Amino acid sequence: MKRGSRPELVWGIGLSEQVEGEILAALGPGYHLRNWSDETLPKERDIARCNPLVIWITRKAWTDMPDDVRRRLREWDLPQRVLLVEDGKSVSDFEDVVENGFLSAVSLPLTTKKIRDVIFRAKEVKSLYDDIFRMTREIMLERELLARKTDLILFLNQILTRASESLDPTVILTQARDDLGLLLPIKALMSAFWQADDNGVIESEFFLEPDMDAEAEEAWTGYLLENVHRLTQRPVAGYQVAYLGAGESRTDTPDYTLNANGVLLLPLKTAGHVFGCLAISRGAGHPMGKDEVQALYAAVNHLSLALRNAALFSEVKTKADHDGLTRIHNRRAFDERLVEELKRHQRYSSHLSLLMLDLDHFKQINDQHSHQAGDLVLREIGRVLQDALRSTDFGARYGGEEFVVILPQTSEDQAWILAERLRRAIATVQFAFEGREFQVTASIGVATLKPGALNKRMDLLRQADQALYQAKSSGRNMVCVSGGHDEPKAAAQAS
Repeated sequence: MKRGSRPELVWGIGLSEQVEGEILAALGPGYHLRNWSDETLPKERDIARCNPLVIWITRKAWTDMPDDVRRRLREWDLPQRVLLVEDGKSVSDFEDVVENGFLSAVSLPLTTKKIRDVIFRAKEVKSLYDDIFRMTREIMLERELLARKTDLILFLNQILTRASESLDPTVILTQARDDLGLLLPIKALMSAFWQADDNGVIESEFFLEPDMDAEAEEAWTGYLLENVHRLTQRPVAGYQVAYLGAGESRTDTPDYTLNANGVLLLPLKTAGHVFGCLAISRGAGHPMGKDEVQALYAAVNHLSLALRNAALFSEVKTKADHDGLTRIHNRRAFDERLVEELKRHQRYSSHLSLLMLDLDHFKQINDQHSHQAGDLVLREIGRVLQDALRSTDFGARYGGEEFVVILPQTSEDQAWILAERLRRAIATVQFAFEGREFQVTASIGVATLKPGALNKRMDLLRQADQALYQAKSSGRNMVCVSGGHDEPKAAAQAS
């Protein structure tokens, strides 16, 4: 027996001391014999805990033992049982040796050759059983792998078929979220597409989960903006937002909290050209296997082709309605909305007001603190506008450091109050950049169309611009109101 190895276990049932000694002497130090007497037969727990190579059983012990013990030993396949036949009895006298599952019947007295021959045969049978068990496990594993591959093929077939059924990216992505949920646990799926114009300016379209709260939507929008910039190496000038459908598998309340460490960001590309990305927020689950990872990438390749075929990307530029820096609406969206509001104003004969806001001495901020500080200020002004405006109002970045706000059904006095509130809110913001603190102020011009007025879009813009000019030339950090004439009729000095 090798040092440190455990001795091979053999059992005896009903063995005399002489027979026990003969077996131990023949087996040598590499074996341990446990002999059970007729009074202390092995119980079910003993059978469950032990795995002897051979069980030596006398004929008397076998015939006299209770039926339940005999049945348990007969059903125990792993150990090889050897029947010991007393001296003077022929082995052939015991007709049911094979029927009772004995490896062999050996007549007494025992010899070393008989004992070692039994052990040799028992080891051969054990080796055969081990081979059978190993082959069985391999077959079961192969069947499991085959079943998994079949499932993956069905999954890929389903996602490819459904992705090809629509040219609407919101439908494709909603179905993809449901289909990918068969492969891995998904909490949320977002996506971004982009396109660069002739000047290299990036316009993007974001596809977000529906019914997100403002905080989650802001976090995911920022995450997508950062990654579009990282993947394109260019800032996003503008973006459009669309929302996925509820889907077929959504029964619980989804958790849209952004955890960047739990997001799989996968590029969408065709012919080597990256045009978008998928952001998959993973739920709790087992790590993905190699075949599942391969299936995921194959699915994303199919989705890339389907989404590319949706022919959205030629429309991204014209559809972009958000400013990439401030995350509020852009000039294009403002122009379209102003036309709509003018038609509504004339149809329903209601007030319509417009604010034009310009940050005072903004060039000095760029010169003294850097353009990064200027970008920080513009982003914060966008946030102030979002927080201060009503749900019916429409704020946009007009260009540079200029912002505009459309106020439907808002009189001149009401517009002035809101403008003054905005001016004060901006003046109280404390900015900090690279350890230096500073503040900014804003000048605001207000123009209002009264019910029944038939002014054109350019008239309203001109009046608001004149009021803004008056505020700038009168000392800045104030609100001036246009009376619909060439000159503003009133000015509110900053307090």
